[in-house]
Amino acid sequence: MTTLAQYPQVQLLLNNRNYRFLLCQLAGWGGYSLVTFLSITLVDDNVSWPHIGHLFLSAILGMLITWPLRPLYNHTFNLSIPTRLLVSLCAVAVLSGVWNVLRVLIFAWLVGEEAVWDEFNYWYFGSLSIFLGWSVLYYAIKYYELLTLEHQKLLEESSLKKEEQFARLQAESSARHAQLQMLRYQLNPHFLFNTLNAINALVTLNENHKAGEMIQQLGDFLRHTLEYGDLEEVSLGQELESLMLYLNIERTRFEDRLILDFDIEPMARQALVPGLILQPIVENSMKYAIAASEEGGTVRVSARIHADELELEVSDSGPGASSEQISDGHGIGLNNTIQRLATLYPNAYSFNTFEGSPSGLTVMIRIPFKPAPKTKQHPGGEK
Repeated sequence: MTTLAQYPQVQLLLNNRNYRFLLCQLAGWGGYSLVTFLSITLVDDNVSWPHIGHLFLSAILGMLITWPLRPLYNHTFNLSIPTRLLVSLCAVAVLSGVWNVLRVLIFAWLVGEEAVWDEFNYWYFGSLSIFLGWSVLYYAIKYYELLTLEHQKLLEESSLKKEEQFARLQAESSARHAQLQMLRYQLNPHFLFNTLNAINALVTLNENHKAGEMIQQLGDFLRHTLEYGDLEEVSLGQELESLMLYLNIERTRFEDRLILDFDIEPMARQALVPGLILQPIVENSMKYAIAASEEGGTVRVSARIHADELELEVSDSGPGASSEQISDGHGIGLNNTIQRLATLYPNAYSFNTFEGSPSGLTVMIRIPFKPAPKTKQHPGGEK
């Protein structure tokens, strides 16, 4: 199918307002000549060269006489409507009169007779109607072009706003991803520091077998975290697998002093959670509940779905960690967790700590429930 887009020269001419005005003049006065010929000349049986010539010359004169109306209307376009209406009526009255006088004189010249001024009023009424129609059509086209231009500007502004919004969202997404990665990377040195200290202590005590076992378990844990390192969110089932790899390291370290208690609803296993969200909380319990007590203690992890929210709870039976201790540098993992939750779920999460009874500390997290595709998960229910 042929379109104007295939002819750039034609499209360029149509975009030129002067060229469009010329086309409209030719089409309009050509249409006037055709209608007059069919409705008057043929009906009155006046098909002769003088009458046809009169139509042709009248159309040419009409084009020339109406040409000044364009700059006049453009010059007065920003004036008030009553002023424009008065100027237009005066211009139409004068120019249609000039066109009418010339038509009478040309007709008399073509037929070789004296000018018939008795019919001037009749001819003038027709001329006035034609020039008024020309003016109405001109303003209609003018307003249509302005409306089209305004609509095009609105579309361009809307498109520009959408592009700016898309670019802003991309920038925010990149910034959020970079922040989450930074927080994820902050966990590993913190965790590694504690684990390597434990391995060093085992070596010092000549417990090389335990130290080797812990090194192997540390390798398994790091390999697992690298596998899911690029994911902002994983299923709770996958998160429990990561947590168990970490807890295997701590089991080697604390042996029977560490008791684990898991209470996970089946549906909660499918919920999406930030990767490694539980590990720093449990690590905090290891430090304040298990390592600080010669008898050790219990760490409990529970998860349930309530009112379209996932509730995660980690508690321990230790002496508890006060808010002063946490804010005084002992809660790097917990602060890191809060920052990640705020980045992933702005204004849609809660993070609270409670003193246990008779002792211990409980950490409660609530985030929006989002189901994840089912994957093979660790049973996570060992004790």
